[in-house]
Amino acid sequence: MNIVILAAGMGKRMQSSLPKVLHPLAGKSLLGHVIDTARALSPSQLCVIYGHGGDAVPNAFADQGLAFAKQEPQLGTGHAVMQALPHLQDGASTLVLYGDVPLTTTASLQRLLDAAGQDKLGVLTVTLADPTGYGRIVREGGKIVAIVEQKDTNEAQRTIKEVNTGIIAAPTALLRKWLAHLSNDNAQGEYYLTDVIAAAVADGVEVVSAQPDDVAETLGVNSKVQLAELERVHQRNIARKLLEAGVTLADPARIDVRGTLECGRDVSIDVNCVFEGCVTIGEGASIGPNCVIRDASIAAGANIKAYTHIEEAVVGAAAQVGPYARLRPGTELAQEVHIGNFVEVKNSVIGVGSKANHLAYVGDADVGSKVNIGAGTITCNYDGANKFRTIIEDEAFIGSDSQLVAPVRVGKGATLGAGTTLTKDAPAGQLTISRARQLTLAEWQRPVKVKK
Repeated sequence: MNIVILAAGMGKRMQSSLPKVLHPLAGKSLLGHVIDTARALSPSQLCVIYGHGGDAVPNAFADQGLAFAKQEPQLGTGHAVMQALPHLQDGASTLVLYGDVPLTTTASLQRLLDAAGQDKLGVLTVTLADPTGYGRIVREGGKIVAIVEQKDTNEAQRTIKEVNTGIIAAPTALLRKWLAHLSNDNAQGEYYLTDVIAAAVADGVEVVSAQPDDVAETLGVNSKVQLAELERVHQRNIARKLLEAGVTLADPARIDVRGTLECGRDVSIDVNCVFEGCVTIGEGASIGPNCVIRDASIAAGANIKAYTHIEEAVVGAAAQVGPYARLRPGTELAQEVHIGNFVEVKNSVIGVGSKANHLAYVGDADVGSKVNIGAGTITCNYDGANKFRTIIEDEAFIGSDSQLVAPVRVGKGATLGAGTTLTKDAPAGQLTISRARQLTLAEWQRPVKVKK
């Protein structure tokens, strides 16, 4: 099977210098959605027709094994498919898709391909309560005989509710023939792909149809308004699947998944959470409101509290993180770790049951189990040129407002007194203190503001 994706349009109504098909929906470009759907059908050839935006479209999908053909000038959808003909194999059918129609599913397209087989022309159609503006599907005896554009319909045809989506599947050899005989004798001076329907009927080739599971699968994007509307449709579909899988959503209308989100049973997600990249959440875990989680794994029973940001990190079972915490790339929390409010962890491994409950920075550190990190603690891991690691062994206690200047090691069971600046290793099981001697000056007087 060949697949051709039309992606050459300028998208004037988008009011943007970015080519229309590269605008993001759920964190992926419109064209990216269509390409992923096309690939799921395992085509032998996948050709993208580009035009406006120069090489921005092919550059965005470089090294992905795609064929590209440039349409310049843009003379209609039929002309666009003509540009792909050198890349198509005659012994297979050709499916034509659109780079600005991102929500079509593989199931609906497979239904169309099955209906068309190897010798029919298949058209994906939808039935609309208000078909105004769409090309009508004209049938005689139940068979499709023509597609009539809105401007050319008569009174009877305007009552037809079944309309054309533009997505077709056809035998490639016949498609070549029909495209070669297209005419641009119309007001726009363009070659329309829909004209191949009449050519097929004239050649006695049966024209068949299939319908998608949802009309939204055929909706295109021509403006930022339509893009926002499809974003909500897509997010509602994701939310429904999560709910059906046993996830509790505080409000299905207030979740954004910009990638993949896999959840175990009894996961709870509060409002206004954003999930990006690949995120997995284990059974019984809970995500508080207003969290942003990207490319992360959260184990069963973990509790991610409000306003927490997690990126490229692993959170262990029954861990507690937040509120207002940040886990940066390379962070690995073992089970039952507590990371509290305004704590930032970067490129660090924290062992079972350890805690940093407030106002701390733990960077480039290996922290053992049952360690307590007091408020205001900082691992000083960067000297302005290089990064160094801090090692804190099991059951150590780090007093508040301590600075650990890496590379440095805190031994097992060691205690650092509050306010310590540690520049040498702290021995196991002992108290280490580094602070100035406290003085009280009995005769000192607080300055008084001088009146002018």
